[in-house]
Amino acid sequence: MSTQGREPSEEELRAAYQAERLRVEHVLLDNVAALANLGMRRTGLAPGTESERDPAQVRLAIESLRALMPVLEQAAPSQVAAIRDAVSQLQMAYVRIGGQAPATAPGEAQTPAAGAPPSEPPPAPGEPGPAERSGRLWVPGQ
Repeated sequence: MSTQGREPSEEELRAAYQAERLRVEHVLLDNVAALANLGMRRTGLAPGTESERDPAQVRLAIESLRALMPVLEQAAPSQVAAIRDAVSQLQMAYVRIGGQAPATAPGEAQTPAAGAPPSEPPPAPGEPGPAERSGRLWVPGQ
């Protein structure tokens, strides 16, 4: 929770706790933002952050954010779309820097990540795909 663009002091946090103005979902959202921002920084794609590239840290940020999605849907539903967008951007950046899904052992089936929707078979040629069947238009940034 930032106060006028700066982090609150310990005294301000203590006063907020005592006044019951600070809620758990506020702290949760602050931590989600910190995870997303740090994960993006660890991609090393922003000018001046090239030496900070750490795909393992990016992956950890992505998996942590994905694990929190069910909680966020309950605690802060109005923020979920923006958080999903941030996770998507982080995932694209991860792939861009060469990050890959974990390899599976020979003969072991690769299972979807926690929170991932079940995969469906690809549509037959000429049939509409899942995006077309939904009737919804995806617009970047929304």
